[in-house]
Formats: sequence, C-alpha cells, structure tokens
Amino acid sequence: MSDKIWWYLARSSGIVAWLLLAAAVIWGLLLSTRILQDRRRPAWLNDLHRWLGGLAVTFTALHLLGLWADDYVEFGWADMVIPGRSEWRPVAVAWGVLSLYLLVAVQLSSLFMRRLPRRVWKGIHYASYPLFWMATVHGGAAGTDTGSRLYRWTVVVTVVAVVFVVTYRVVAPSRAARRRAQARAARRTVAGPSGDGVTAPETPTRTIPRREVRTAESTRSAPDAHPVSTR
Repeated sequence: MSDKIWWYLARSSGIVAWLLLAAAVIWGLLLSTRILQDRRRPAWLNDLHRWLGGLAVTFTALHLLGLWADDYVEFGWADMVIPGRSEWRPVAVAWGVLSLYLLVAVQLSSLFMRRLPRRVWKGIHYASYPLFWMATVHGGAAGTDTGSRLYRWTVVVTVVAVVFVVTYRVVAPSRAARRRAQARAARRTVAGPSGDGVTAPETPTRTIPRREVRTAESTRSAPDAHPVSTR
C-alpha cells in the first residue's frame, strides 16, 4: 500500500463531498421552483435530494478519516472539530470545521423534518446556502489541488450553476407565492375599489340609430293590421 493513500483519500473525498453538496443545493432549489414543483411529481425526486445530502456527509467523513490517518500533515480530532485549533492553515481549516457543523445541522433537520415545526426546519435548511460558500472557500484555501486546471474549471462551472439556480429561484415565484398573489387579486376583485361590495363588470351600451327609432315609433302609432283572407 502506498504511503500517500490516505492523502489521496483526503483530497478526493473532500472534492467529491463538495460536488455532492453543490448537487444537493441545486436539486433542492429546482424542487422549489416551477421546473420540478408539481404535486404529481414522483417521490424519487425528493429521495434523490436526501440521498445527495447523505452522500455528502459520508464523503465528508471519509475526508476527515483520510486527514487523521495521513502523516504528512498531522491532524488530530481536536484540530478537525475546533475552529482555529489546527496549526496548518488555521483560518482555511476553520472554514471547513464550520462547514462541517452546518452540514450536520442541515442533514439532521432533514431526517427529523416531520417532527420539527415548519418554520424551524426551513430556517435550518436555509443554512445550505452559506454552507456551500463556506465549503467552497475552505476547498480553495486549504486544498492542494487549486493549481490544477481541471479543478479550477470544475469550481467555476459549479459555482456558476449554483448562482444561476439561486437567481432563478429568487426571480421566479414559487407555486405558493403564485397562489397567494391570486388570492389577493381575488379578494380585491370581490371587495371592489372602495371595499364596499362586489365590483360588477360594466355592460357595454348600444347606440340605436335614429332610423330604427323612427321605425319603432311609426309601428307603435299605426293601427293594427288584420290579415286578409281569400277564399
């Protein structure tokens, strides 16, 4: 076995964990937009989002295991769970430690989603956005693959994809937002501009030409005509 196997494991698992995190964020955003937001969507779409998050946690654990077992840079468990404890690039490693805390919090909130109040679960789940950016900073500042062109292009494409989907999610209203807007419009229509009753649509009026008016008046003033019977 190569002496660098643990170092390769730490590097590769960290990159894969970051990519899985990005995929989970993108897929979760798509599920909340008009693209995939449908009542009749299959259950595997939601399950895929959970599996991506679970795989991100798994590869993060492999990343920590590789760092702990590697002897090139000695990392103790305290260095990997206490921000600023590491002697090697303490600020960069601290970003990774904070990302680890947020990742665990988001994943636990997903597992106990049905037992948590909707507002609490949603607030914790919103931490996925700062989690992605903190993990991106950690990989760029603490990773040793930043000199690789493939790594740089992977980061650029992934970041652009996340920014695009986040922008689309903010600009495009969700189904719930559209329903609220329709309900407000319906209430305004029922209440009317002054709020005192139903606003009835205006009935268009027809202008009768003078010739038709004269014909009607002459018909009313003429004596009744009796049919002539011929035998």
